[in-house]
Amino acid sequence: MTGHLRVAPLHPIFGARIDGLDLAAPLPDGLITEIEAAIDRFAVLVIPGQHLDDHQQFAFASRFGPIEGATSGVKQRGNRLAIKEMNDISNLGEDGNILPAGDRNRMYALGNLLWHSDSSFKPAPAKYSMLHARVIPPEGGDTEFADMRAAWDELPAKMKETVKDLICDHSIITSRRKVGFDEFTQDELTRGAPSPQRLVRRHERTGRLSLFLSAHIGGIHGWPVPEALALINELTEFATQRKFVYQHTWSAHDLVIWDNRSTMHRARRFDSHLYPRDLRRVTVRGSRSTVDEPL
Repeated sequence: MTGHLRVAPLHPIFGARIDGLDLAAPLPDGLITEIEAAIDRFAVLVIPGQHLDDHQQFAFASRFGPIEGATSGVKQRGNRLAIKEMNDISNLGEDGNILPAGDRNRMYALGNLLWHSDSSFKPAPAKYSMLHARVIPPEGGDTEFADMRAAWDELPAKMKETVKDLICDHSIITSRRKVGFDEFTQDELTRGAPSPQRLVRRHERTGRLSLFLSAHIGGIHGWPVPEALALINELTEFATQRKFVYQHTWSAHDLVIWDNRSTMHRARRFDSHLYPRDLRRVTVRGSRSTVDEPL
C-alpha cells in the first residue's frame, strides 16, 4: 500500500501492479500525485481491468502533462483511432483487418522488437508512455522493460567515467534500418534528422542517474561510428541482463505506464499474421532535450 494506492511490486528492483482503480472516471488530484510518485519509484506500473475508450485513455494521460503528437516523421497508415495524437500499436489496418504480409506498416513496426525508449529521436524525448490493451493474442506479444537506473548503478566505475558526458544522435531512421526497413522518402529522411541526447541523464524528480539507451542511437559525438555503435551495443547488452528486466504478459484491459527517462522496452513476437493485437498508446511529452538537462 502506498498512500491510498494498492501497490504490489512485480520485480525485485522495479515495476508494480496497482489494483482497485477505475481510470474511466476523473481521479482527484491527490491520487494523480500518488500515481506519479509510484512511477518515480517503480518506473513501470501495471493497472489491470481498465475498460477505457480512446477519449477516456487520453483524458487520463493528459493529467500528467501535455500530450505528444503521434507522428514519428515517417508516413504511416491512416489513423483508425478516435484521437489523432494516439499511437496505433497494432497489426491492424484502417478496416480493422490484419495487415497483409509485406505491408509497409507491418515492416516498419518490426522496429518495436528492438530495445528502445519512446521518442528518444525527438528534440524533447517522451516522459511517460501509457499503453492500453484492447485485443490480445492467445500467446506471445509480451512487452519487456529494462530498468536503466539499476543498470547505471551496477555499471563498473571505469565505464561510468567513460560514458557520463557523451552525447548520442537518435533517429527513427536508424532503428528501422536495423531491422532492414529502408523504404524512406526524401521528405521522411529530412524529417528523421537525428536529435542529440545525453547518454547518461539525471531524473528531474528523483535525481537518480540512468543510462539513456535506445535502438534509435546511430552515433556518438566525436567518435568514429563503428566504435560508437560497438559501445552502444555493449551497454545495451549489459543493461538488458535478465536481472534488470521485467516481462509483462498482457491481459485485455491492462493499462501499463512507464517512464521513458528510466527504462527501455521492447515488444516480443507473436503470430501477427494469424492473431489480431490491438494496443493504443498515449505519450506524455518531455519538457526539453536531455542536452539541456543538468547532470
